[in-house]
Amino acid sequence: MEPRISVLTIGAQNQPALREFYENVLGWHPIASNKDIVFFKLNGLLLSICNKEMLADFIGVDPKGNGFRCVTIGYNVSTKEEVIDLYEMLKNKVIILKEPTEPPFGGLFFYFSDPEGNILEVAYNSFITLDTQMNAIGHLPINQL
Repeated sequence: MEPRISVLTIGAQNQPALREFYENVLGWHPIASNKDIVFFKLNGLLLSICNKEMLADFIGVDPKGNGFRCVTIGYNVSTKEEVIDLYEMLKNKVIILKEPTEPPFGGLFFYFSDPEGNILEVAYNSFITLDTQMNAIGHLPINQL
């Protein structure tokens, strides 16, 4: 199996409301949708949002469960200034979980949640290398940290 992800799917309690958040708050544009699912093209993968119960039924698992999912969705940028600009743009539109912070190893990041508690991170991390299309293409060694 190749090391890649093609589609990241969020099972939503309220798919129309979550779709509205990604479209109107974050400004992302759907590339395909119907009444049950919406797809957004990201750089190198698709994000889909569908009804949680429908997804669980399709997979054959119990849809119950909430709280911290042990997963965050990262949005990396190339400068600290971009982190601050995005924070200023979003701070009155989203639930900020962690204000912009400079960790001991450098960089700058903040965390926010979408309306259903999925956690997104905006980060400038000098250890993550980005190409000209802002795709993450590598990570510098961290054994000295």
